[in-house]
Amino acid sequence: MNHMKGYVQVYTGNGKGKTTAALGLSLRACGANKKVFIAQFVKSMEYNELKALKSLSSIQVKLYGHGCFINQSPTEEDILAAKEGLNEVKDILMTGLYDLVILDEITIAIYFHLLHTKDVLSLIQNKPDHVELIITGRYCPQEIIDAADLVTEMKEVKHYYTKGVLSREGIDK
Repeated sequence: MNHMKGYVQVYTGNGKGKTTAALGLSLRACGANKKVFIAQFVKSMEYNELKALKSLSSIQVKLYGHGCFINQSPTEEDILAAKEGLNEVKDILMTGLYDLVILDEITIAIYFHLLHTKDVLSLIQNKPDHVELIITGRYCPQEIIDAADLVTEMKEVKHYYTKGVLSREGIDK
């Protein structure tokens, strides 16, 4: 099989759309008969897009989180889930079986000290050549930005949330 070079992409910033962009890329890859692995860190809830993606045989999804702790400190259980997730993702990545690997919200796991930047940099440096690696989340460390080939920053210009609109089924979640 002729593998083309895989790059490292980062979707970060305070705007909406980081995960959505990564999942859109997973659909594109699926349409091109590529195998996709999506690892979601921090999140524990299965969002609607994940339900849809699970129906596609070339896309595997796994959640490595116990929930949202934005207003509280992460527990030892949260830290363990993230570390176990990172180890599992490392093994999956190194098999080279997947053409596209998405580490969704992994920068949030770093920000909350569940994972270390150096461990994610190690994944970037050691990934098989043909694997496209996508990293998403706010607060992306500069070292990861420097190591990436493509970085997109989502900037919030305006959001209906500020007017009291909550997450809507099928649109925001």
